[in-house]
Amino acid sequence: MKKKLLGYFYTGTTAFAALLIILIIAVILFDIFRGGLAKLSWEFLTAPPCEGMTAGGIFPAIYGTFILVILMSILVLPFGIITAIYLSEYTSSQNRFARMVRFAISNLASVPSIVFGLFGLGFFVQFVGAGLDRLLAPDDEVIWGKPALIWAAATLAILTLPVVIVAVEEALRSVPKEYREASHALGATKWQTVWHTVLPNAVSGILTGAILAISRGAGEVAPLLFTGAAFFLPKLPNSLDDQFMHLGYHLYVMSTQSVNVELTLPIQYGTTLVLLSLTFALNLTAVLIRYRLRKKL
Repeated sequence: MKKKLLGYFYTGTTAFAALLIILIIAVILFDIFRGGLAKLSWEFLTAPPCEGMTAGGIFPAIYGTFILVILMSILVLPFGIITAIYLSEYTSSQNRFARMVRFAISNLASVPSIVFGLFGLGFFVQFVGAGLDRLLAPDDEVIWGKPALIWAAATLAILTLPVVIVAVEEALRSVPKEYREASHALGATKWQTVWHTVLPNAVSGILTGAILAISRGAGEVAPLLFTGAAFFLPKLPNSLDDQFMHLGYHLYVMSTQSVNVELTLPIQYGTTLVLLSLTFALNLTAVLIRYRLRKKL
């Protein structure tokens, strides 16, 4: 009887905790939708900001966020997948170098995002960008040695790299060893086994890593303060060395730098709703691709 009561208590406690989390999320989403839907309009989604960002729309911020996330994904996924393949398929848990790499990944995952922004400013902007300008730019012109889209994407790629590596490595480990053994028995090399057997069976986990990277990268603001995001820039970025507007940074500016918070509050709600919708749309696209690939395989 006592064990039954304890079982009911533990079951009820975990169910209550899960329900509480769902209720909190529901309340937050309800508040955002209630405040943001009234602001949504075609002009708000397609027009640039004007009148000190108290009127107009947020299209430059939408465009900048979308391009940034796509470019970040292009940069982080190859490195994350290759590193995960090396750790999972080519080294053992006792390998000293592999242990160092895993230790570095764990430390990298715990670094505050603002530190990544300072690193991006010092390394990408002032070292790599300024170095490219000294080599390539005529007449001391500053082209790459300034905050830009490419440096912001590279900084976010490093920030999300541990997420991708861990997710992909777990996906590779979930592939049964029998698949590898069968491939080797048929005469396939190590790389042929990884390419033709392991990766196809781990593709859903790899896309899960991409989804997690997109989710985190789209909402990060602190690294962008130093590496590329602009306070107010109604024109769209048309090259990798341009600055850009970002939905998260735009929301931060509207909520902290506005002289009239009540006037900008509807814009803040609308921006938050659009940011969540854009992140959800990118995640949904990755989920659909993962589903189609899984069904095909």
